[in-house]
Amino acid sequence: MASANTYPRVLFSLDSYYVSEELGFVLPKPLDKLPPYYQPWMDVAMHVPELVQSQELRSHVNKMALLSTEFLQKHRELRLAHLALSMMTMGYVWQEGENNTVNTLPSSLAVPYWEVSQRLGLPPILTHADAVLANWKKKDPNGPFTMENLDLLVSLPGGESVRGFFLVTLLVELAAVPALRNIPVVINGVRCCDTEAVARGLEIISQSIQDMTDTLKLMHVYVEPSVFYGIMRIYLSGWKDNPGMPNGLVYEGVQTEPMEYSGGSAAQSSLLHCFDELLGVNHEEKSRSFLTRMRNYMPPAHKKLIQDISSQPSLRSFVQQQASERLNQAFRLCVSKLLALRSYHINVVSRFITVPAAQARRLREQSQSAEGGVVSRAPTALEATGTGGSGIMTFLKTVRDHTKDTLLPETSKEVNHHS
Repeated sequence: MASANTYPRVLFSLDSYYVSEELGFVLPKPLDKLPPYYQPWMDVAMHVPELVQSQELRSHVNKMALLSTEFLQKHRELRLAHLALSMMTMGYVWQEGENNTVNTLPSSLAVPYWEVSQRLGLPPILTHADAVLANWKKKDPNGPFTMENLDLLVSLPGGESVRGFFLVTLLVELAAVPALRNIPVVINGVRCCDTEAVARGLEIISQSIQDMTDTLKLMHVYVEPSVFYGIMRIYLSGWKDNPGMPNGLVYEGVQTEPMEYSGGSAAQSSLLHCFDELLGVNHEEKSRSFLTRMRNYMPPAHKKLIQDISSQPSLRSFVQQQASERLNQAFRLCVSKLLALRSYHINVVSRFITVPAAQARRLREQSQSAEGGVVSRAPTALEATGTGGSGIMTFLKTVRDHTKDTLLPETSKEVNHHS
């Protein structure tokens, strides 16, 4: 990286990256209606859980007319259209579980989905940007961002646990807003050699990451592990690196060859990518290639922000060069909080995936699937992987360990208790 004083004096800011001052990466005021022409989409999308339950979703989609996308003009219209078409697609593909998947998405869904995706720079599959960032409304528009005052626009099978999963994730995104706002403070402080500004910015980022961890704890309150594992997970799964759909999916009317896309993943949230680039976390090759691929599932402006943070002068080197105890402490605290967040995420994944997977395997071996309830009906193909297609525990632990490596040498022994 270049030294701090070779950088232009233009201040780094979030203005050109579609990052909201109040909401960060979250889409402000998502629409809940499309122009009337698109009502046929909304009629199906709003009832995905019931139509999957009655196994009628595929027949409804097969009867849909092929609509032009030319009447979708505004960014928020495109985002709602992408969300609705995504939810329909996940329901269509996985309506009958992993044993009776389809190999073709009909053109009435595939063609408009592809066109809307191209205009947004998003892939034609359900992403974090759809299900979380653009899938919320307040019951009382003037009320607070709380679980009691929030609801989803469009849902998937899994009842209250689906609502809990997406909305708690939304609240984690919102907890990160002060951290996002202070990334430019830190970058500009490094450029101007202002150690006090950098330390102050890092202290705010640390507190914000702590707030993210505290908010993530709500998963245990609002999401039932057996429902997440046994019902919801398959609808978040993609058709890349998935034994349940080894050949991908043909988007009829788009191209004749099947295409492969990864399912939803926490790695599609831009937040941790931004923190990693700011703090100088170096992931090993396999983890890095997965994380880099997940950036193609983000809105292009958010992906660009991550890339631009990575090209700034090195914060870690700056901290090492300054003889500032406050700065050293602030950097150490920030990395430690990120480490603690990743460790806590491993606990959540263990409770929602690893434990139910072991239970499902045990029930299968004992041929007790009838009594096993929801868990035993879960797809076997996903037992060891995340919905994004990664070997989940190995991946998360490797990412955590490389976060620990970012600590400056003399301090690494002090945070071993986080692991």
